[in-house]
Amino acid sequence: MTSETPCIETGKVVAIYYTLKNDRGEVVDSNKGSGGKPFSFLHGAGNILPALEQHLLGKAKNDFVEVELAPAEAYGERDPDAVRGVPRSAFPTDREPEVGALVEGRSPDGQPLAGRITAVGAEEVQVDLNHPMAGERLFFEVTVCGVRDATAEETEHGHPHGPDGHHHH
Repeated sequence: MTSETPCIETGKVVAIYYTLKNDRGEVVDSNKGSGGKPFSFLHGAGNILPALEQHLLGKAKNDFVEVELAPAEAYGERDPDAVRGVPRSAFPTDREPEVGALVEGRSPDGQPLAGRITAVGAEEVQVDLNHPMAGERLFFEVTVCGVRDATAEETEHGHPHGPDGHHHH
């Protein structure tokens, strides 16, 4: 690697190919193969898991990294208190709540909440507010396919706008 090869550091736009597996070795997500495009993020802007960012620091184009993250470094441990009963009356009447469906709402203080329905009863619907990968040990295989300086606009917005500077908001 020469001194002109850009390395991953805060403020760089990084493009990666990755495969994410869980403890059971199942592929949870990947952008490899069948025409997958690199995933780009602004390093240091919170676009990806902070622990994964740390493992990528100093890497350059064509570097391959295998990263194992404990639940605490990823989406946290499962919190049994995050499974809550919600009155059926809080759900739209035009559609029956279904186990596995994703739902969005607001906490009593107005914060957005997202969860998955885990049970449907006559009076109450159980909603799990844990992240779907909470409690999971995650395994990433990452190939760095590009590192470049972020534009001023990308830095201001906190995310990359693509290789040609265009973006969607």
